[in-house]
Amino acid sequence: MGFSTEAPDYWRPELADDPESGLSSDQCVIQGQAFFVRGLVEIPVLDLDDVFTWGVWVSLSGESFARASELWETPGRENEPPYFGWLSTELPIYSPSTINLKTNLHTRPVGERPVVELEPTSHPLAVEQRDGITRARVQEIVERLLHLPPM
Repeated sequence: MGFSTEAPDYWRPELADDPESGLSSDQCVIQGQAFFVRGLVEIPVLDLDDVFTWGVWVSLSGESFARASELWETPGRENEPPYFGWLSTELPIYSPSTINLKTNLHTRPVGERPVVELEPTSHPLAVEQRDGITRARVQEIVERLLHLPPM
């Protein structure tokens, strides 16, 4: 139950021809200077005992990206301390913008996407991650994303 984006907001299709840029399903490098990892913002759905996920991208420092890449296929990587990063995905249903919200990226076992923990601020996305949402809110999110009229 969730939505995901294919690339960080900073990615442009013409970058695919740049030898210093690359986009995979889990990592992105832009011109050898900007580094991103795909993760999940998990939001508890209180009345379903389930989780709604936003598949998002987080920018990391070159050092953090290199370390995460070095351990990408290493069992036990989930024991690494979290990596600080900046949310690099615009989630259009939130205001103000979700771009550049402070995050911590927590790796999980090999084969699982990292969890993105937002800084505990008053931003609506951070509040939803912290406090959870209802099934009605999930329905509202889906309708807004799919441009369906509310029921």
